[in-house]
Amino acid sequence: MMVTNDFSPLANVLDALFTPYKTRVPDVAKVNAAMISRGIIENESQIINDHIAFRTLGVPHLGIASFEKIFLHYGYEKRDYYFFEGKKLNAYWYAPPSEEYPRIFMSELRVDDLSEKAQQIIRAYTKHITSDPVDAIDLNDTQAVGDFFHKALWQLPSIEDYKGLAEESEYAAWVIHNRYYLNHYTLSVHEFTEEFNTIEKFNTFLESEGISLNTAGGKIKTSADGLLKQSSTIAKMVEAKFSGGQKMEIAGSYVEFAERLVLPEFRSLEPTSIQHKHRRDGFESANADKIFESTYSEQTGSIK
Repeated sequence: MMVTNDFSPLANVLDALFTPYKTRVPDVAKVNAAMISRGIIENESQIINDHIAFRTLGVPHLGIASFEKIFLHYGYEKRDYYFFEGKKLNAYWYAPPSEEYPRIFMSELRVDDLSEKAQQIIRAYTKHITSDPVDAIDLNDTQAVGDFFHKALWQLPSIEDYKGLAEESEYAAWVIHNRYYLNHYTLSVHEFTEEFNTIEKFNTFLESEGISLNTAGGKIKTSADGLLKQSSTIAKMVEAKFSGGQKMEIAGSYVEFAERLVLPEFRSLEPTSIQHKHRRDGFESANADKIFESTYSEQTGSIK
């Protein structure tokens, strides 16, 4: 799914991320099975992964400055910066070392911009982290890197703290429990056959299969230049364990869909000649702002 028939170190790292994600996000298997049934693909290996995304906490020794070290080590290049004022987030995207690997979108909560109460909750869980945990990993050891993604860097939060954060920032609450869990991966719909190769056509297909879509900002989020269109499923609720043995359902991860249109200067090309470099690259902050809400209660509460 992530990278087919590839046993490179980077592929191993990506597989370590994707295997538990696929198990925890039922829409992955549901979408894949539906695509195979409808003849969109013959098998999962034909899916092109546009990008994967992570959420982090902007506190000392964590956040983007720490987490990005892993992917920079494996050849990713840091690109554009994005600022989400309302959600109090910073983000960057990272270009892969070669086209068969997905882009990466990495965001970070601006903890210092939160209320004193929310800051106190977050720092109570992270204050014991006095050095960058990524620096302690042998980044050439793909097993160690894979294990790190699922390592508990801080203790499980209490339900009270989780709810307290969620009142101010649902992003903060999601990260305090899920940590570096893969937030989503993204199907490149423009790579499919003509019957399904636009976001409009693919959304119609998804909804015909009973897939619920994020409606924040409309089901289709379109960049200002009209060349990047995105949609996403709504995160399913999963049973989560909290401190003291308590349990509660919280939002898990989700699946995204992206259509990258051909740049104006290449529209005269024959469809068979269009390559990765001919399509719109990068991301759009307005689109991403609404995609974030795939885990927010306004969306997850709409699933019956």
